Amino acid sequence: MRGLLLVDIQNDYFPGGRMELRGMVEASRQAARLLHEFRARSLPIVHIQHLATRPGATFFLPGTSGSEIHASVSPSEGELVLEKHFPNAFRETGLLARLQFARAEELVICGAMSHMCIDATTRAAFDLGFRCTVAEDACATRDVQFKGETVPAAQVHAAFMAALASTYASVVTTDAYLDAK
Repeated sequence: MRGLLLVDIQNDYFPGGRMELRGMVEASRQAARLLHEFRARSLPIVHIQHLATRPGATFFLPGTSGSEIHASVSPSEGELVLEKHFPNAFRETGLLARLQFARAEELVICGAMSHMCIDATTRAAFDLGFRCTVAEDACATRDVQFKGETVPAAQVHAAFMAALASTYASVVTTDAYLDAK
């Protein structure tokens, strides 16, 4: 059984949000296509919503519109929404138990940020025995700083997708995933 994880597709990552990502609008369009397919096949869907609880957090603050799941992938009635407080969506959330109950063996993962929550969640899922697919064009990230250098979002995304593809997941486009079913 396949399950879909939509990770942190929340308002703060979109234009006008507190942590705008590069390519988030397009990534959410691709995620919406996956969501539509999983709904049509009545397969398990889990919306992961990050709520920042650490001191000094500047986005995904509880009770703000920025922390809400974006309208492009808004949960339907009966779809599971799990709150998380760490990059790994399995950490202290009950996600594993929910997926085991749904008999999910394969996970399709999309959302944000490629270099944080997508990476951490995919690696954890693999370590827990799931077969993982990451829809790379349904993920987004941002420029990051390292040793005084700016690493462009496209390079950050490519590096993390390459690392995940080496062992942890099949990394494909949304079109390739949908065409292969």
